Amino acid sequence: MNQYPNILWLNTSFNFAEFDRQLIDRISSKSSLGVWQYRQNPDEGCSLDIAVRLLHHYLALCPRPIHLIGHSTAGLVGLLYARKYPQSVKSLTLLSVGVHPAVDWQAHYYVQRQLLSCDRKIVLHQMVHNLFGNQPKEKCYKLVEMLEEDLEFSPSPHSLYQRFSIAPQTVPVPLLVCGVQNDVVIDRNQLHGWSKYLKGGDRLWVGDDGRHFFHHFYPDKVESQITQFWESLPDKANFEILV
Repeated sequence: MNQYPNILWLNTSFNFAEFDRQLIDRISSKSSLGVWQYRQNPDEGCSLDIAVRLLHHYLALCPRPIHLIGHSTAGLVGLLYARKYPQSVKSLTLLSVGVHPAVDWQAHYYVQRQLLSCDRKIVLHQMVHNLFGNQPKEKCYKLVEMLEEDLEFSPSPHSLYQRFSIAPQTVPVPLLVCGVQNDVVIDRNQLHGWSKYLKGGDRLWVGDDGRHFFHHFYPDKVESQITQFWESLPDKANFEILV
């Protein structure tokens, strides 16, 4: 029995995993899906290279290319992996990843920290509003705690003193980019900027609503786009619909 799934969901923010669950459940009901998780050790410092290397340790023995999906920084890890090891990737689906793929919520947070002379908590509360919209008070405090944890354990390459960038370029595997109009982190310019770098068969889908975690609020719409993309690929052998 093959131990490798057809689809691998990448996660680099363990505390945000609950926002992935509904979409994962819908996709996994149609084809075999595994979840690969990476948690940054704060004592080691941030290194996207470590995440890419560990992902390759897992996929190196896979007998066939695999579909990768990642949201935000996890999508960035998938993108870097696909650029380095395209022979191992059947397709890449990026959720909330712009044409400048290193841009994430932490980059926006640190810019706000520099611009605003106010407490860290105040900036995080503003980020909650930007990422999730208006939330009840208790929910807002919980989300602030989640963001604080992500600052500690995500491999996001940004800091208060330095912002990291990666130049746009074509991705050497079939690509689907998904985002929404009202995401303040990955805005319309970041999404439509991909148009210059899409190959034949690549797709860009921009929804109307849902903000940065749109796949949590609209899992059916996103699942439909992803499934249609996979079914459009010339070789569907690695996307086996479960009956």
